[in-house]
Amino acid sequence: MADGCALDTEKYSLLEDFNVDVEVEKQEFETFSLCFWVYLLDSTTYPSTIIRQVHSDMSFSAPFLVLDENKKMILLPLTLLHKEAPDPVNTASWTEVPNVSTTAEFPLQRWVHVGCEVSRNYMRLYICGKMVGEKLLTSVMTNGTNSDNVRRVSLFSVGGDGYSVQGFIHCGEVLPSTVHVNNHYTKDPPLWLSVEKPSTCEVDEDGVWSIVGEKASCGMIFSLDVVLSNAIGQPVRKDVQVVASLLYANSGTPVEKTSDLEAPLLVSYDGVEFSAEDKPCTLLNGCASLKLKISQHYSKCDKRLFCIKFEIPNKGCYPFLEAFTNQMRCISRTGGDSVTPKRLSPLVEGVPSSNGASDSSLSMKRIKFGEEKIPESEFEGGNGTSMAWGPQNQDEEEEEEEEDQSSTDSDNTEVRGSTGSRGYTISDSTIFKYCLGNLTERSLIMKEITNNAGDEEVSEFADQVSLYSGCSHHGYQIKMARKLIAEGTNAWILISRNYQNVHWDNVVIEIEEHFMRIAKCSSRSLTHQDFELLRRICGCYDYITQENFEKMWCWLFPVATSISRGLINGMWRSCSPKWIEGFVTKEEAEHSLQSQEPGTFILRFPTSRSWPHPDAGSLVVTYVGRDFVIRHRLLAVDHICDSSERYTDAKPLQDMLLAEPELSRLGR
Repeated sequence: MADGCALDTEKYSLLEDFNVDVEVEKQEFETFSLCFWVYLLDSTTYPSTIIRQVHSDMSFSAPFLVLDENKKMILLPLTLLHKEAPDPVNTASWTEVPNVSTTAEFPLQRWVHVGCEVSRNYMRLYICGKMVGEKLLTSVMTNGTNSDNVRRVSLFSVGGDGYSVQGFIHCGEVLPSTVHVNNHYTKDPPLWLSVEKPSTCEVDEDGVWSIVGEKASCGMIFSLDVVLSNAIGQPVRKDVQVVASLLYANSGTPVEKTSDLEAPLLVSYDGVEFSAEDKPCTLLNGCASLKLKISQHYSKCDKRLFCIKFEIPNKGCYPFLEAFTNQMRCISRTGGDSVTPKRLSPLVEGVPSSNGASDSSLSMKRIKFGEEKIPESEFEGGNGTSMAWGPQNQDEEEEEEEEDQSSTDSDNTEVRGSTGSRGYTISDSTIFKYCLGNLTERSLIMKEITNNAGDEEVSEFADQVSLYSGCSHHGYQIKMARKLIAEGTNAWILISRNYQNVHWDNVVIEIEEHFMRIAKCSSRSLTHQDFELLRRICGCYDYITQENFEKMWCWLFPVATSISRGLINGMWRSCSPKWIEGFVTKEEAEHSLQSQEPGTFILRFPTSRSWPHPDAGSLVVTYVGRDFVIRHRLLAVDHICDSSERYTDAKPLQDMLLAEPELSRLGR
């Protein structure tokens, strides 16, 4: 069993305890770099001094690294080296001296890497391995100075001005001139725990997750993916345990069990339910998909807001080793209630409906962004969806068929039309199971349907799911299912040649050939970076199994299909300018836009959207907002990139993007 103590927390310390000494030799000194990871709490106030400097000739310390009133980080000259250094006594001079500053606000409650490179004649500030500014300075050292005189400066933190800065620091050290800041950035990134939005919930305008269940009497059942990764977005190959607990969202206090009622939050293992607080969940290789249930007594009230907290037990109070969901609202759909389809606002203006009809009043001239409902930590392992393409147990098929037939005989049959020509019935219960199920449950339903139903039945099923879920994108994924499964099955047969485990090096060529054929693009090959991301989505190392391949295929096939059609294909082919990045993570995209001007953007495919997720294969615009905050917006490419003739007169997607007021130039 995984041990929660497998994590080493000794490298994490309070920011106020930070203290390092740097020896500066008058003649031989060249440069040093102070590097560290910092995690600032949201209780931090501004302006504040993060790190101070002092040496033996100073009666008072002076600031070295500060956050100004605009929440921007500023690096100041060193008093022992530079004539422009701030006067320790005259605090007014601190804002007047030459400095290096970030252009964007410094983020709170997330790990950020800071590098301060200091030389006799210049200083540089690095954020997350990238230089954000440089300032030339005048050295106080002269050639006539005694070379044997060695001076020492102390760099330390006392928790800001009046202990106003609270946070943690990781791997703070001084590097010699021979070691670059980037080496420290990638050497040993800190860890953090995150949780992804469940596939069965809707996100309201206020950010609240609506957990939808068929009956309140059964409690609210849903799945959550919990991920332990490092600060640069790489999965952590550690087996650890986490404990889940249900909290009241308004106060943050735990929901306590009352009298003889069952526990507020339950976790399911092999169909057996346990109290979540008494049953730690194991993250294998840093990730797990947990099936949870909010008990009946607590899920009955639609107005009550909850959240779920995940923490690694026995590891102290480290906020980065805790993860909280958004506020959650439980919504029940009882048998007596009429189901009203919820119409969501379209992500793209001028998008025709799933049946091909369009509103003549809409125009393709302008794209409307939708918020990319992707968690803060976009885990590269995809959604953990495995399609289970292998043959299903015959008894299970008969049981499901009986269940479907019994549901078809119910009064709900009037909602839908008659069965298809092949006589296979897709019941109303199957439609609602698909709408309410997680990605794994949906993929199993689609396997059953594609094995037994014709194209007409599948198309009708897609329209019904789109209607009752309020999201037309579901229909697109359903209609893709037959080809996705068939192509994936054939691809694995060619790749595996009846072996259960295949070396990754023997897989990449076949993957690339299938991708380029489906994407209808032979001019752009996949890069080493692309294959590394695919490997991480697979969750494999040197060898790949069928389960690994299916996880990757559920992400890759929708992406290739999107690239094959309409307006996207030409953008993917273009290498100068490179309109669409290769396969990159959210963190890599944000890193590439650090210190860029507002309006700079890149296009990418989100790694957390795998089939049958309704947004699988969609594009995300990652851009720098007017306030220098990096944001992410989702584009619904399933319609605007349709290859049909009705879009032959549409404006190029590049022009539509650049017409957006928030977007002005392509990044990288």
